Amino acid sequence: MTDRQFVSLPWYESLRPQLRSGHDVTLLESGAEYFPALEQAIAAARDSVHLETYIFEDDPAGRRIAAALAQAARRGVSVNVLVDGFGTIGLDSDWARTLAAAGARVASFGPLRSRFTLDRRRLRRLHRKLVVVDGSVAFVGGMNVLDDLNDPNHGALEQPRLDYAVRVRGPLVAQVHVAVARLWWETVIVNRSLRRAAAGAAAQRGEPAALPETVRSDVTPAGRVRAALLLRDNLRHRRTIERAYLRAIGRARREVLIACAYFFPGARFRRALLAAAARGVRVRLLLQGRIEYRLPHYGSQALYEELLRGGVEIVEYRRSFLHAKVAVVDDWATVGSSNIDPFSLLLAREANVSVQDPVFARLLRERLCAAIDSGGVPVALSSHRRRPWPVRLMNAVAFLVLRIGVALTGEGGRY
Repeated sequence: MTDRQFVSLPWYESLRPQLRSGHDVTLLESGAEYFPALEQAIAAARDSVHLETYIFEDDPAGRRIAAALAQAARRGVSVNVLVDGFGTIGLDSDWARTLAAAGARVASFGPLRSRFTLDRRRLRRLHRKLVVVDGSVAFVGGMNVLDDLNDPNHGALEQPRLDYAVRVRGPLVAQVHVAVARLWWETVIVNRSLRRAAAGAAAQRGEPAALPETVRSDVTPAGRVRAALLLRDNLRHRRTIERAYLRAIGRARREVLIACAYFFPGARFRRALLAAAARGVRVRLLLQGRIEYRLPHYGSQALYEELLRGGVEIVEYRRSFLHAKVAVVDDWATVGSSNIDPFSLLLAREANVSVQDPVFARLLRERLCAAIDSGGVPVALSSHRRRPWPVRLMNAVAFLVLRIGVALTGEGGRY
């Protein structure tokens, strides 16, 4: 048996992406695979659990994960849960009270005093979904702590939401551990300084005032897969995820297959897709077919004609809601929280894992092709051109509003 290898990294260690070998990466599709794997890891925790999520819903999945976290806290595991202050309004739900009663710490990133404040900073949300257990196993993906058959805006779903995550063991876990520990402390400090008692009361109880000097993680090689952590923030990693996509698409020789819930790419991204199609690469997009939010839905459709005319295939997923943010480009793949839209690429904190491995890429491709076969409806250029005039009008209005929104971020020139 291989001796375990631990490293103590400075808690403010650089988080630049590093493609390294030595990883075991397991693909998890939707909550049916994700939540049992997450529960198992939490049940085995002996030292710490860090969990970040945009939404922590008080539904069957949320209560299930809260119960697992509370059990870990009661046996002495340090449990930190960080939620977004817009995606998860308030910390007075049953799941939060369960965690607080067990001694776990819960904090809110950027809690809002009002949902209707006109301030672009309120759009800089915590959208990444990360979990690290004992510094030895990490989960990265697009899934919130939200039941597959429940939608906060649409109620019960007949079919489970389609989404993906990965469980990772190996050197990459150290970077995920640093990322979550760092943001946890930054959030606690900011909430304290602004006296956001309601946003961090559970986090502050018994919390030491001093910052940790190091974060201890297991970097034992666990496999042979090459992988890297891709983070997006509003300081040093503003374009990390976008650049990874553009690099992969630019090098594509066989196929580009992207599944994205909210798709409104900038001109540079669209040109890359069209250039790949022009040189004979098969380019397919699996996009949201059911209307979850009207503005991104109709805005995305406004881009269809340009892409379809350029040889890009578009398939709308209509079996249930699509929440995936994944891609396969030849032997490269990525799974994470980042959509290909202005919110993810210009404003939010996001996290993806990129994998350079033919076996993993083939598996993700097979899963996406199965989703296309079972719930996808191809969009033909001829039928798109015949869409009713009210839909055309909504496409035009949504496109204009989204372009104005991009301009207001101050990033319109490069997007």
